[in-house]
Amino acid sequence: MAINLQKGQREAINAPKFTVGLGWDTNNSSTGSAFDLDASIFILGDNKKLPADEFFVFYNNPKSPDGAVEHTGDNLTGAGDGDDEQIIVDLSKIDPRVTEICIVVTIHEAESRRQNFGQVRNSFVRIFDAATNTDILKYELEEDFSIETAVEFGRIYKKDNNWKFEAVGAGMKGGLQDYLTKYN
Repeated sequence: MAINLQKGQREAINAPKFTVGLGWDTNNSSTGSAFDLDASIFILGDNKKLPADEFFVFYNNPKSPDGAVEHTGDNLTGAGDGDDEQIIVDLSKIDPRVTEICIVVTIHEAESRRQNFGQVRNSFVRIFDAATNTDILKYELEEDFSIETAVEFGRIYKKDNNWKFEAVGAGMKGGLQDYLTKYN
């Protein structure tokens, strides 16, 4: 049975291979434009920076150089139930410099479309065993992000040689650029 996390809660991940599923629903009628939410993964070292540009994984760079993190593709609409985007993680392949994997979701062209996470609901991040489709951890974001265009859903980090997940749920209003600036 999955462990349902609250914001700020941390839990050990006792599996070297797993999939991160991200989901959301949008209110398209509020802006007249379709939403396109994108998952981005920042793979960081001890200094909270990318070891190299290739450790920024997203739909145009779907695989980390060590092969440990793979984005399965961009969902342009978010329609339907279940995961909207997925990331496959194999911690047995992780570069030894890596100590954190940050999971961020942004709204594509949010400013020009006048969209923000206040128009997004039912957001979640889950970690599951792909072989059995069994949830290990799940975090349902309940905050109201009325001005933010990017949200860090969660992070996977290494502590005392063990990997853990933290339910973050923190937003930024500068979109993806804020995170690129923060982690470069």
